Amino acid sequence: METKDLNRLKVVLAEKKRTNKWLAEQLGKDPATISKWCTNNAQPSVENLIDIARCLEVNVNELLRV
Repeated sequence: METKDLNRLKVVLAEKKRTNKWLAEQLGKDPATISKWCTNNAQPSVENLIDIARCLEVNVNELLRV
């Protein structure tokens, strides 16, 4: 089964010139968790997506691939 990238977190972080480490510090999360989200090996919860969007000053929709 082909896996599909469900989020654009890595792209948005790059656009905002922010790092995984910075986001982990902002959210109080383990950097490994952020890495899994960026590589689409795991997906953040809706609550985490809202927090990520706030930190990056973007709309939640910008973090999702539709």
